[in-house]
Amino acid sequence: MVNKKPKLAVWKFASCDGCQLSLLDCEDELLTLAGEVEIAYFVEATSRNVRGPYDLSLVDGSITTPHDADLVKEVRRSSRILVTLGACATAGGIQALRNFADVKEYAAAVYPRPELIQALDKSTPISAHVPVDCELRGCPVNKGQLLSVMGAYLQGREPVLPRYSVCLECKLQGNICVLVARGLPCMGPVTIAGCGALCPTYHRACYACFGPKETPNTASLAARFKGLRQKEDQLVRLFRTFYCGAEDFHRESEAHE
Repeated sequence: MVNKKPKLAVWKFASCDGCQLSLLDCEDELLTLAGEVEIAYFVEATSRNVRGPYDLSLVDGSITTPHDADLVKEVRRSSRILVTLGACATAGGIQALRNFADVKEYAAAVYPRPELIQALDKSTPISAHVPVDCELRGCPVNKGQLLSVMGAYLQGREPVLPRYSVCLECKLQGNICVLVARGLPCMGPVTIAGCGALCPTYHRACYACFGPKETPNTASLAARFKGLRQKEDQLVRLFRTFYCGAEDFHRESEAHE
């Protein structure tokens, strides 16, 4: 009997495609992956679509329309393992800024016939609609982490991802703390690791593109930022970027309105 290759599907909802491009950017590794799995559904990369069920589904993007809210349930039913990719799929993305406003007002300002626009009031993560097996953070995701997670599930084991903050990555890089030494409003203390402390390595403040770490003390960091003469509206903007839809950042931003 010939063993069938595991079926891989990659799905897109409301997003910029950056996380899917991170997968395509794997280049040599992607060629190896293609030899180990059957890429059954991946609109960004191929026009060939194979019906499910799928062994592993990678889901990119947030849920912003009634159609997507229904479709993601179908994706879940057809997938043995479901992994969400990036800020949009794990927290609603930058488009979750709509969660602080009236979507109907925006539609009326932009579209000549806003009654034709079918949009939900909020941009929500995939986990708000269906059970998720693993959330991979980042805007976009780290391709090394992505390959590690895919490899783990395809080999039948649980993936291991960091839960500590960017500050530890800074220490490992030998960086001088930009918050302490330069007085920059760095979000590293409350941001989960995964980027390799990219921004602080180049002497700029972290802006939390990987979202909140476990149990982040956002109030303490906001108080430290106030000591750096950051005004209330600046604090709101610091917590309302890629992960503005994450509960910890959402709550802290509202505290400064």
